[in-house]
Amino acid sequence: MIQSKKRWRISRPNDHLVSLFENELIIPRVCAKVLVSRGFQSIQEAQNFLNLTEENIHSPFLLNGMDQLVERVHRAIENQERIMVYGDYDADGITSTTVLMKTLLSMGADVLYKIPNRFIDGYGPSERLFQEAFEEGVQLIITVDNGISGLKQIQFAKDLGMDVIVTDHHEPGEELPVADIIIHPGLENSTYPFPHLAGVGVAFKVAHALIGEIPEELLDLVAIGTIADLVSLTDENRYFVQRGIHQMKRTKSVAIEALSNVSGVEIPTINEETVGFMFGPRINAVGRLGDATPGVELFLTDDRTHALSIANMLNEKNKERQAIVKKITDEATEIIEQEYRLDGPSVIVVGKKDWNPGVLGIVASKLVEKYYLPAIVLGFDNEKQVAKGSARSIDGFHMYKEIAKNNDIVPHFGGHPMAAGMTLPLENVDLFRNRLEGQAKECLTEEQLIPVISIDVPLEVHEITTDSIESLQKLAPFGMDFAKPIYCIEDVEISSMRKIGSAQNHVKMEISQGSSSLDAIGFGRGELADEIAPATKVSFVGDIQINEWNGRKKPQLMIHDAKVNEWQLFDIRGIRQVNRWLPNIHAEKTVFIAFNEATITHFSSLIQEKVWLFSELMEQKITYDYVVILDLPPDEMLLKQVLEYHDWSRIYVHFYASESTYFEGLPTREQFKWYYSFLVKRKTFALKQHVHELSKHTGWSQKTFNFMSKVFFELSFVKIEGGMLVLNDSVVKTELSEAPSYKQRAQQIELEQKLLYAPYIELKQWFEERKAVQTVPEEEQTWI
Repeated sequence: MIQSKKRWRISRPNDHLVSLFENELIIPRVCAKVLVSRGFQSIQEAQNFLNLTEENIHSPFLLNGMDQLVERVHRAIENQERIMVYGDYDADGITSTTVLMKTLLSMGADVLYKIPNRFIDGYGPSERLFQEAFEEGVQLIITVDNGISGLKQIQFAKDLGMDVIVTDHHEPGEELPVADIIIHPGLENSTYPFPHLAGVGVAFKVAHALIGEIPEELLDLVAIGTIADLVSLTDENRYFVQRGIHQMKRTKSVAIEALSNVSGVEIPTINEETVGFMFGPRINAVGRLGDATPGVELFLTDDRTHALSIANMLNEKNKERQAIVKKITDEATEIIEQEYRLDGPSVIVVGKKDWNPGVLGIVASKLVEKYYLPAIVLGFDNEKQVAKGSARSIDGFHMYKEIAKNNDIVPHFGGHPMAAGMTLPLENVDLFRNRLEGQAKECLTEEQLIPVISIDVPLEVHEITTDSIESLQKLAPFGMDFAKPIYCIEDVEISSMRKIGSAQNHVKMEISQGSSSLDAIGFGRGELADEIAPATKVSFVGDIQINEWNGRKKPQLMIHDAKVNEWQLFDIRGIRQVNRWLPNIHAEKTVFIAFNEATITHFSSLIQEKVWLFSELMEQKITYDYVVILDLPPDEMLLKQVLEYHDWSRIYVHFYASESTYFEGLPTREQFKWYYSFLVKRKTFALKQHVHELSKHTGWSQKTFNFMSKVFFELSFVKIEGGMLVLNDSVVKTELSEAPSYKQRAQQIELEQKLLYAPYIELKQWFEERKAVQTVPEEEQTWI
């Protein structure tokens, strides 16, 4: 048995609907299964999803306040008022700023932009920068990707005499800022049909309204910000990303060219994963470590050399960021391991002096991945006596709402259900931690602390082809609320399997189902090669990809998780070197047993764990799931008792024997007859003295003569006097099998044949039959 690392939540789509989609939409069955599992119920609904058009874009004037915004901006341009676009330092904020800057510049506006410095200004509106803008003659501020929680700062700007338009998408608080206009798709009174725009999506709506037509040339920026900010990739966000990626693949943007260059990406291959894992981190890195304005400059410049210079700087910042993240993650993990008891619902709140606040969100994500608990990571500023940090959550713990319950001790915070940022007095950190731990115990169950993997559809091996995998691109882009599909393949057999990699920590295998086969690879899952016994039915969860090598394409399963529901038999018979099989056994889950004292003595210096004599173990109550049977029992019934003692999920059979009886065999009746005739002729025989000569004469082993002599003695055919075999005068005819030593050897040979020398399949069958008896209720066993 192999336990899966996560809870598998498998969607099993309706077969009739799948077939309908497959035939009507003319798509491979794999695609049809994914669509049905994602909730599509009609052909029309699926067609609309697969064939996006501009009709998917909602009118920007459905956003409350958009009419007023357009009027106010046009008035500012006509009156030559100076406008400031006030952004944010992450990829969403940088692209939002660029979208609005490009739009206003194209309209002839007198416009500048400012991005807060994470370390000086913190998140959101900054009184320092607003004061600076006022002194530079700014009369209208337009925030992008922030502002909804900047109550005090926006009041400050208004008091200076500047007008403020807030465009944001973050969770609003109970009180809204006193801005002149607020553009937000998710406000309580909003009539906008899609509340899940990223900040750049809201900025794009503003651009659309100001220009009077869809600014297609800005969709690459919208795609980058939308993907990087992890908002829902449904509705019009899906269109933005799909069209934006299409645009990037045929780009004339020097910024996209430069980012592709430093990321090692071929432009025609750009997809949502490229943006999320290659472009996004580099754009984010500059704002995490300092001034984010180079990110905006990258997208505003038309100079190819300048763009590449900025992109190289972003790339170096990203490397620096990665090193900082590793250092802080290692330190945070050490603190957690020393100070936390992670044995139930809890929230990790960990902090330290001088931790870089710009990367704490990434660290929090890594801690959630490692411990699967909500995590808040704080950097302590002892001089200012404040703690500033980021939070990441798990399903069931709404991070923003749970932090909001503590607004009396956490005065500054903002975010979403799954992520948040905050600043609080250093003296409140312990109280904050204690409160959150209590809140976690109220809203999280033990089951919710086991990570879940949602599986779109179980597949048959024969359904996985290069064509079906390539067709899945029709469903892209994948992201939040429309994640890349995860598949499972149930109850397959392993045709071949081996460890790969310099550290042998990866596994490569061929799996089969009926007449179909499929390559599979598990990175970091090398242990599976030691944990899957032959002829075992295994289920896998993972991604299906195309492996291309030397121009040849083959489908391949990338293993994420695996499980085996049946018990397993591991054959370690004949492997005399204990160090070849012992490292593959989980000692903490395993009991080692022997039937003979001599075996325990033999293994005492080879195995550190206690080796139990089975007769002694029978008197104990153990909780181990695995058992290693080190030697052969003298009787088959003892092995049956091992199976009765516990329902083992893994049985390792070593069956060590110092000497094998099987190959010696039993002497034939002709051999016994010849030897008895030999003794009859001599009446007495000095066996010990002459057995060597007798063995040499007959070609039979000395052990054979010793054994036959013992059988004759037990049957009273001979007696021993003065070390001599003496023939008895009166002999009662008795079958050889009546002799105890003959019986014992016959039993031992049969036992070795069944257990020690039987092929694996026969041995497994022997155990299967006896385990099956153990699982039958007692009242039914009399009928077997």
